[in-house]
Amino acid sequence: MSIPMPQRAMLFAAGAGSRMRPLTEDTAKPLLAVDGRAILDHVLDRLDKAGVAEVVVNVCWQAGKVRAALRARAEAGLGPRVVVRAEQTLLESGGSAAAALRDGALGPEPFFLLNGDSLWLNGPVPALCRLAAAFDPARMDALLLLARTSLAVGAVGQGDFVSAPDGLLRRAVRGALTPYVFAGVQLAAPSLFAEAPPGPFSLNRLWDAAIARERLFGIVHDSVWCHLSRPEDLAVATRALRLAREPDAAERDVSL
Repeated sequence: MSIPMPQRAMLFAAGAGSRMRPLTEDTAKPLLAVDGRAILDHVLDRLDKAGVAEVVVNVCWQAGKVRAALRARAEAGLGPRVVVRAEQTLLESGGSAAAALRDGALGPEPFFLLNGDSLWLNGPVPALCRLAAAFDPARMDALLLLARTSLAVGAVGQGDFVSAPDGLLRRAVRGALTPYVFAGVQLAAPSLFAEAPPGPFSLNRLWDAAIARERLFGIVHDSVWCHLSRPEDLAVATRALRLAREPDAAERDVSL
């Protein structure tokens, strides 16, 4: 089962990025640079290349700077089209997406949800295309992109999920090492939000409900994925992306 490429997505860019301080004291985390470009640009470029037409971007912390970066992209003729949703107080991932869905900004069809610090290289088939090809609305409320904890660039802790052979997910057992971590990218159906409460809440709340219904699934990413949590992760991610793109880059540039 598969669906056509979703035409809408939401990119979470409102958070204060506290673990990235002091770098985020006067800027937003998605505007930090990796491999010479803002994380925000990396993510929007991947959405554009996959054929996603419109992206909702929520803003709160350093909202003016995020808006300016988005205006610069539009003035440069770069897609996709962006709709900015300002939050006076943080609604968190679940609350932000639920509010956008209620307002009609995400439409009635499945849509992508992406963390503002998601950073990945595509394998032979772009990750967003793989999600659309694997999504089955009859069985799934959401399909998560997972990274192998053993291969992730950056510290990921003990992991998030255990996957059955068909991709059905369950939570990790507390204290046990688990094979997969959420890579910050997912394809969700409006059904995931059927019982979403008003106000701020994490998407974890809806994932747990979908797990109970056996409707939360995942696919494993087949290329480089970077976990961007601490300031030092930016240099590590830059090195990983350059080496993946150009295996001899380290020999040419000792600054890597």
